[in-house]
Amino acid sequence: MSVPSSTPAGTVRLTVAQALVRFLAAQFTERDGVRDRLIPGTFGIFGHGNVAGIGQALLQNATDPSDGENPMPYYQARNEQNMVHSAVAYARTTNRLQAFACAASIGPGSTNMITGAALATVDRIPVLLLPSDIFATRTVDPVLQQLEDETAGDVSVNDAFRPVSRYFDRISRPEQLIPAALQAMRVLTDPAETGAVTLSLPQDVQAEAFDWPLEFFRERTWHVARPVPEPAALARAVDVIRSARKPVVIAGGGAIYSEASGALATFADATGIPVLDTQAGKGALSADHPLAIGGVGSTGNNAANDLAAEADVIIGVGTRYTDFTTASHTAFRNPEARFVNLNVKAFDAAKHSATMVVTDARAGLDALREALGTYRAPAPHGERAQQLRAQWEQLIEPCFQPHDQELPAQTEIFGALNEMMGDEDIVINAAGSMPGDLQALWKARSPIQYHLEYGYSCMGYELPASLGAKMASPTSEVVAIIGDGTFQMAPQEIATIVAERVKVILVILQNHGWSSIGSLSESHGSQRFGTKYRMRNGETGMLDGEKLPFDIPANIRSYGLEVQEVSDTAAFREAYRRAEASTEATAIVVNTNLYGPNPPGNGWWDVPVSQVSRLDSTQQASTEYEADKAPQRHYL
Repeated sequence: MSVPSSTPAGTVRLTVAQALVRFLAAQFTERDGVRDRLIPGTFGIFGHGNVAGIGQALLQNATDPSDGENPMPYYQARNEQNMVHSAVAYARTTNRLQAFACAASIGPGSTNMITGAALATVDRIPVLLLPSDIFATRTVDPVLQQLEDETAGDVSVNDAFRPVSRYFDRISRPEQLIPAALQAMRVLTDPAETGAVTLSLPQDVQAEAFDWPLEFFRERTWHVARPVPEPAALARAVDVIRSARKPVVIAGGGAIYSEASGALATFADATGIPVLDTQAGKGALSADHPLAIGGVGSTGNNAANDLAAEADVIIGVGTRYTDFTTASHTAFRNPEARFVNLNVKAFDAAKHSATMVVTDARAGLDALREALGTYRAPAPHGERAQQLRAQWEQLIEPCFQPHDQELPAQTEIFGALNEMMGDEDIVINAAGSMPGDLQALWKARSPIQYHLEYGYSCMGYELPASLGAKMASPTSEVVAIIGDGTFQMAPQEIATIVAERVKVILVILQNHGWSSIGSLSESHGSQRFGTKYRMRNGETGMLDGEKLPFDIPANIRSYGLEVQEVSDTAAFREAYRRAEASTEATAIVVNTNLYGPNPPGNGWWDVPVSQVSRLDSTQQASTEYEADKAPQRHYL
């Protein structure tokens, strides 16, 4: 690369986009002595807003040896929302120690990423978003795809990223990139504050040249902290726990991201306290551990929910207590229940009037175990927990067996998968009835095996997430379980999977409807209205005609992927083993029963029912809703 003679000493002349790419390529993380590249690659889709900016910079970085020592890999995505999902899955699989960048053009290209940004921020997962923006000079005004705000000239559609980003900045002048880039890296590597980080890049500024100090491009290592508990806070927590007769631990996602599985097992062994888990925390304690009771809350299992209802002390480890975890504030029914929360984020540690311990989950568990000394939960409590778990496992055994119906229930498929997948393989799911069934039934034997996105529960996450997870863990068999409704929303990244020769297994469960919402609709008096995939009936005027002729296997084959279609569990097992043995991506379409059956459960979810209706079904559901709501309370 030629440098003009007028360039000041100690600087290099680059465009803003070139400088950003070169900077990102030189960032690293370190935790516990392990060093990783912070931004291992960039997903991107180019348009007029970034093809000559970020697009040119990625090309130059990849092909010009003088442009830094760490080339930035580029991955071509097909849908902007999808590429954020892929980036989130990659970051989650690396325990938030790495974060992909995602670049898009202005207008619809950038706003397509907003849903992905919301998911990342809700789930506390780092991702760097680089949406292009309108001209900073405003000479071209309004530019193609520009929103014109009559009250403020500096407002663009990218301002919609602000509420769903942990950090947002618009780079309107080249020199603004220096502090903004450093702040962006700080947030990406902060376990308490991480989420979507958005650097909005006006398309003219991307291409503007500037004399950058060489020091800006030096390698930087961002040390990911493990905050230890404040001694006084630890002492307060110990006092509460030592008074407990029926304590439980609730392991959330933070227990996995902090790599606290070993510490959690040691804590459970030392104290005899049963461990319940959330969707994000399943696998933090292996299902094989005698005190691993399983999922708690709205879609949790009966054993965990019975223990939660009786608990006098709840020890939350890395959980943010979503309404599914608390069963909409009905799970913890002991009027004397108190909370002790270990969380790296004070906002979450303070929930439910808890005794707060702001700490890394692993460091906190180790310190708490040592401070508790010889304390152990009463032996009958641990024995009851194991008895309840044994009863639950016996109760759900029929879920995995064939039923007297033409097509298998999806629970049969889940049982087969759980049996066949290895401990270090990864199952991915996000939305519909499947997360509930999986939380109740799946036995996760490692922290990596269970990859459920249930903070935002975003339909469309699963397929692109399989790409990101496989890129992060290439030796794992990655299986995305996808409903036919979700598949229709976001199949595009099959093309990226094929182009990158990434071996994943897509399991599409086809039941011709939205099973989860259909069941919820029926239970709440709305008779599954609008939840089946049917043609418009000319006689009734309703969507209750014949099934849609949509051919999912043919659609998948059009992307160049091998497809197997099966209609029973035995055939699925055979198809899975073939897919497992293949070196290429494979899809298995399984025809399943729309109506389940689903696993039994004693959790509740607050979905209000119409208080006034002429429908008998709704009137009955309203009466049941008021009765179920009675135990709901604030935890004070």
